[in-house]
Amino acid sequence: MSSLAFSLLFVIFFLLTLGLRFWLASRHIRHIANNRNAVPPDFAAKVALAAHQKAADYTIAKTRFGLAALFWNALVLVGFTLLGGLQALSTWVLHLTGPGMLHQIGLVVAFTVVSGVLDLPFNWYRQFVIEERFGFNKMTPGLWIVDGIKGALLGAVIGLPLLWVVLTLMAKTGDLWWLWAWVVWSAFQLLLMVLYPTVIAPLFNKFTPLADESLKGRIEGLMARVGFAAKGLFVMDGSKRSAHGNAYFSGFGVNKRIVFFDTLLERLAPQEIEAVLAHELGHFKLKHIVKRIVVLFAVSLAMLALLGYLKNQAWFYTGLGVEPLMGDANDAMALILFMLVLPVFTFVLSPINSITSRKHEFEADAFAARHTDYRDLVSALVKMYEDNASTLTPDPLHSAFYDSHPPASVRVRHLNLAAGAA
Repeated sequence: MSSLAFSLLFVIFFLLTLGLRFWLASRHIRHIANNRNAVPPDFAAKVALAAHQKAADYTIAKTRFGLAALFWNALVLVGFTLLGGLQALSTWVLHLTGPGMLHQIGLVVAFTVVSGVLDLPFNWYRQFVIEERFGFNKMTPGLWIVDGIKGALLGAVIGLPLLWVVLTLMAKTGDLWWLWAWVVWSAFQLLLMVLYPTVIAPLFNKFTPLADESLKGRIEGLMARVGFAAKGLFVMDGSKRSAHGNAYFSGFGVNKRIVFFDTLLERLAPQEIEAVLAHELGHFKLKHIVKRIVVLFAVSLAMLALLGYLKNQAWFYTGLGVEPLMGDANDAMALILFMLVLPVFTFVLSPINSITSRKHEFEADAFAARHTDYRDLVSALVKMYEDNASTLTPDPLHSAFYDSHPPASVRVRHLNLAAGAA
């Protein structure tokens, strides 16, 4: 393929993806606005009109903001690629470091810093304007800055050694470098699953053992019924940052732990908490976690194999506004370019992932209905949708591309049908 042909292919997919995402967002906004003044019949007795309208306004505000971010990110992508931004950044870093590994690591660091700085105004607006306007933000500017610094330091401590290993493999292990890199990356992901609950998560939130003995007994009874063992039951101070609530289990092997947001415990009744947790445990017992890991590893292997081919093609670089270095490695540049353009070519496949994820959600709901009263799960879902201002009337096509969970009406209908069949 010539560089001109690849440039043209990139521009075509870029415009198609940009247009598709804009069209989906516009549909979403119109659909929600058209249904703003009436609660869906399935929820009319459970959700007040004011809460429904708040969810509509919140979703529309987020989607409009997403459109602004979409076009800004599109400009940044074009600036980095076709307009020569990455080429200029690489030349500047090369001038500072000279050729070699230091240049490659420096290029990735410089790109990460520049990208992060360009994203800062949007992250700030999302947190302190949109979330604040709808009553969800509990974070102070100081905490926001501290979180950013912690995240950057953690990224450097974890990411830089991994980057050095991958770049070394790309340079030293021949044409099958991508296979060795995949082994390292997969092992790294598994290690993170083990370390996250006890090492990483506590850097950002406080976790305290669940103190409510009655609720603890109820949960332990559920765990005994479904055959799930966890290292502990913990409450996370989610209210320090947000009014949103959730529950989850994290970890791998013996490090599994169940975590409740404090905001969730304040809102749901004990039987509703039990039902929500039964849903989460369903994902584990039905092997959804293992299946997702297997798919993730398989896709990453395929993507690394593709990168293994592209990194040796001159048109891959020149077609994206970069001149490959002569007599020096281009591995870091290949990684950056691949990360930048992959979403352009793969966005259209998003519904495939959503279909699988939704199937798992239905199965986990059915699992919860077998081990708890399905009506408790329905009432908990309604409260969570209301408290998180999640719209009850998403555009179906937009939802198919973006939402890993089924719309509320579909989910509740499935639960009612499953209970009726039982």
